[in-house]
Amino acid sequence: MEDRLYFRQLLSGRDFATGNPIAEQMVNFAYAIGDRTTGEAVIVDPAYDVGSLIEVLDADGMTLAGVLATHYHADHIGGDMMGYQIGGIADLLEQSDVPIHIQAPEAEFVTKTTGLGVDQLVTHGSGDVVTVGEVDIELIHTPGHTPGSQCFLVEGRLVSGDTLFLDGCGRTDLPGGDAEQLYYSLTDRLAKVSDDAILYPGHLYSSDAFRSMGETRTSNAVYRPSSVDQWLMMFGR
Repeated sequence: MEDRLYFRQLLSGRDFATGNPIAEQMVNFAYAIGDRTTGEAVIVDPAYDVGSLIEVLDADGMTLAGVLATHYHADHIGGDMMGYQIGGIADLLEQSDVPIHIQAPEAEFVTKTTGLGVDQLVTHGSGDVVTVGEVDIELIHTPGHTPGSQCFLVEGRLVSGDTLFLDGCGRTDLPGGDAEQLYYSLTDRLAKVSDDAILYPGHLYSSDAFRSMGETRTSNAVYRPSSVDQWLMMFGR
């Protein structure tokens, strides 16, 4: 399957949404994941300029088959952010009627952020698999940054959104955040992800764009506490 896996990490302000100062400042990653043999692909967290992301797929001979959303924040799926209107999944659906895959607890937040109806979303539980061509993408529910945050595991790659960065993790002081839940997401829910897997985060907050989970668990300070109480003292906010 490795030979047919299509996987691209795309940086806002550089690979798409060029010339957009907010996209450049936020340094979001979007991802394209698909099956080279069938030519189908999904986009993870399309925001700012969905047209340019679809153009990336077109240039690679791929066809958009769906969207995977890590969480509801506007810099990942579009909507209002600090008075700015960010393009995202609502704009994408105007161009291509494809399924938008989210975790069920995120539905109310996604609808408020984007204006979409629940009937326009496909809700999931942890462990569900979205298949693109013959490429399986496992959805892992990782609440904490938001109630329905999710990570995507595909062929030894973990796309983590804002749940886990190479250095640090997502904040928990925004609506729906829960510091204790984030601790368990990092230590328990992601424990199934091997040290050999490569971590692909939601933002370029480090000098590297990706890193192995083993290196991350060794170097990232969020893994230093040995109990939830210690973790909350250091990172609960």
